Amino acid sequence: MNRIVLNRRTFASAAALAVAGVAAPSVLAQGKPEKSKVAIAVGGKAAFYYLPLTIAEQLGYFKAEGLDVEISDFAGGAKALQALIGGSADVVSGAYEHTINMQSKNQFIQSIVLMGRAPQISVGVSTKTVPNYKTLADLRGKKIGVSAPGSSTNMVANLLLSRAGVKANEVSYVGVGTSAGALSALRSGQIDAMSNTDPVMTMLEQKGEVKIVSDTRTLKGTQDVFGGPMPAACFYTHVDFVQKNPNTCQALANAIVHSLKWLQTAGPSDIIKTVPEGYLLGDRALYLASFNKVREAIATDGVLPDEGARTALRALASFDPAIKPEKINLAKTYTNEFARRAKEKFKA
Repeated sequence: MNRIVLNRRTFASAAALAVAGVAAPSVLAQGKPEKSKVAIAVGGKAAFYYLPLTIAEQLGYFKAEGLDVEISDFAGGAKALQALIGGSADVVSGAYEHTINMQSKNQFIQSIVLMGRAPQISVGVSTKTVPNYKTLADLRGKKIGVSAPGSSTNMVANLLLSRAGVKANEVSYVGVGTSAGALSALRSGQIDAMSNTDPVMTMLEQKGEVKIVSDTRTLKGTQDVFGGPMPAACFYTHVDFVQKNPNTCQALANAIVHSLKWLQTAGPSDIIKTVPEGYLLGDRALYLASFNKVREAIATDGVLPDEGARTALRALASFDPAIKPEKINLAKTYTNEFARRAKEKFKA
């Protein structure tokens, strides 16, 4: 992070603001959202990866913040990102690492609140089409299912395969989504392995249809794969949008942190009652087993750790030569100012 140097004038201004904040808290009260109608793009909304978004929507937390949100669901995170870049979405509920990827292409987008503190992505090899699997190198020449090419599921697969000496062009990536389509793609033999999120991966794992070979559904598994904390789902948007719509961004962060607070104490029956029936993929027990596996991966307060941003940059640079760490300004890829205010508001 960049160091901030205070001269006398800025120090005096900061001191005056601090005093004003103590004397009159209403000065810092949140204003009305500049943009009350917000278009949100997401890639695979039914996945646990985006559960905080679903909770905020289902429990009316966006409305409580004065927002009328329209959520468009795409096959994967890369498609949701395209919606933002193309102008059909204001904000994306997606993987933090897209902020780094886009900065390497001179497009500045920024995370405003964190939903996931671990990627929740696991890689499984089909026990039917690759029965004699031993190492990741065995996947050379195989078809690997991902939510969508260019998404975070693709990133994790690239990272793992590169460590095994397998280049991205030595496998075929197939977009299969994150729900029923992903299940059928593996079961029908269209793909030999899959990098995906829950509940899909737990369902395949429990039925013995895949052998899990890498797992970031837990904090320990994430540490093992990435060597540090790895931020996952977040709300990100153009830096210009953040600057022009601070109250809207605060309202969005409030809604998400409110849902993170709810999730800290929610029981299995609370989850089942709240999420749409279609998300259960026809098996409540397996859905809840999946939730228990990923629960600790859900963020608690919306704040993105500085070390997590550094981990993400290291991971991306390790297999993508287009990303030069020395040219990435991590401080511009995220802000915690909205999450910190929301954390204080909801005591998250």
